[in-house]
Amino acid sequence: MSGVMKRMGMIFRAKANKALDRAEDPRETLDYSYQKQLELLQKVRRGVADVATSRKRLELQLAQLNKQSSTLEDQGRKALALGREDLAREALSRRAALQQQVTDLETQHQTLQGEEEKLTLAAQRLQAKVDAFRTKKETIKATYTAAQAQTRIGEAFSGISEEMGDVGMAIQRAEDKTAQLQARAGAIDELLASGALDDSSGLAKDDIQSELDRLSGGTDVELELQRMKAELAGGSSGGQQAIEGGQGRPQSQQQPQDTPRFDKQ
Repeated sequence: MSGVMKRMGMIFRAKANKALDRAEDPRETLDYSYQKQLELLQKVRRGVADVATSRKRLELQLAQLNKQSSTLEDQGRKALALGREDLAREALSRRAALQQQVTDLETQHQTLQGEEEKLTLAAQRLQAKVDAFRTKKETIKATYTAAQAQTRIGEAFSGISEEMGDVGMAIQRAEDKTAQLQARAGAIDELLASGALDDSSGLAKDDIQSELDRLSGGTDVELELQRMKAELAGGSSGGQQAIEGGQGRPQSQQQPQDTPRFDKQ
């Protein structure tokens, strides 16, 4: 059971890894990494600003303590000049306490100044790294985009892309359906011509009926032609007799006026 669970887990991780790899866009990954580096750089800069603010606050405190120390020293000197040794001793005691605070603040100031220098150097190095990564990122993105476009163009020319494959399949289906319809239409025409199929409209005729209709049509034409010849022959005879009665001699004996004369040579 444990082996089966391990195998199922491995299969699931493999499929998940393949799905993630297919869904991953290197350009998006690079942009996300660049964004994270910018956020880290911003945090470092914020840290430098915080340290610098603390250092500046210590400097203000040191200036104030040094001013108070100078004031106490002057007061002690004046008190001693007036013969008030007790007041002079109190002023010097307070000045000594202030000097201890000044020493502690100066130590902290040096520590903060060192941290500030380290953070400033780290921020500069990180800035250079981020700038270099940005340049490399844009170069990789441009190269990836060009390769992707070149691959799509190659797939389109070769017809192996998904879109072109769908278009090719649609064209093939259209050609197959067209060929099938043409073959069916030709087969139906042959069956109708041979009489194997009856035409429900009554317009189609078989070969024998077509031949009979052709012969019948030809006979009608011959009969009409004979009738017209007979009419023309009857009309020509009546006209000939009228001409002979009016001139007194047969038409064959009349000399045509437009008969050309030939001179004897």
